[in-house]
Amino acid sequence: MKSKQLPIFKKTERLILRPLELYDYENWAQAYSSMRPPQNEWDETNWVDSELTLKKFKELLKKQNLLRAQDKFYEFGIFRKDDGMYIGMVTLMDISRAIFQNAYLGYRIFNNHWNNGYASEACEAAIHIAFKDLKLHRIEAGISPQNKASIRVAKNIKLRKESLSPRRLYVHGKWQDMVLYVATCEEFGFKFRQPNKLTAR
Repeated sequence: MKSKQLPIFKKTERLILRPLELYDYENWAQAYSSMRPPQNEWDETNWVDSELTLKKFKELLKKQNLLRAQDKFYEFGIFRKDDGMYIGMVTLMDISRAIFQNAYLGYRIFNNHWNNGYASEACEAAIHIAFKDLKLHRIEAGISPQNKASIRVAKNIKLRKESLSPRRLYVHGKWQDMVLYVATCEEFGFKFRQPNKLTAR
C-alpha cells in the first residue's frame, strides 16, 4: 500500500490531522521548545536547540516519508483548526499485514494543551484512518496500568480492555506491564475487505 492512497488530511470538529510538511518547521520547533516542565513520568521535557534545527526537521520528514511508503509507520501531526498550532501527534505504528492486519496506536499532546479533550478527538480520527483508509482489521494501544489519563482516552474512544500483558515494553530502564486496549474494524462499523494480495510482513 502506498502512502499516496492516504487522504492528505483528516478533519475533526476542532482539529486537522496530517503528515508534517517542510513549511511546518517553525510551528514544530516552537511546540518542542515551549512546553511546561514534565507533568508525569510519561511526559517529555523541552528539546535542546541542537535537536530543533531545520536540518534535523528535514531528516525527520525524510524518515517519516520513507516509513509511510513502506507501510510501516504513519505519523499525523495534530493541528488546531482555529489557529493552525501544532499541538501533538498521533501514530499508527509497527503495522503488520499478512494474517494479522494490525497496528499499534500511539499519541502525544504537548502538556501546555492538556485537559481540552484533544487526545480523544485525535485518536478517534486516527482509528477511522486505520480502518477506512489503511484498511486494517485491528488496532492495539498498550498503556501502563498507572497511566490513568491514557486509560481515560482509551475508554473515551471506545477501545475495549482485552488483557494485562506482563513485562511487555522496556521503558525507563525496566520491563513494564501494559494493559492492552483494542478494537477491530467491525466494532467501529467498518467491514474488513481482504487485500488482493497479502504480504508476508
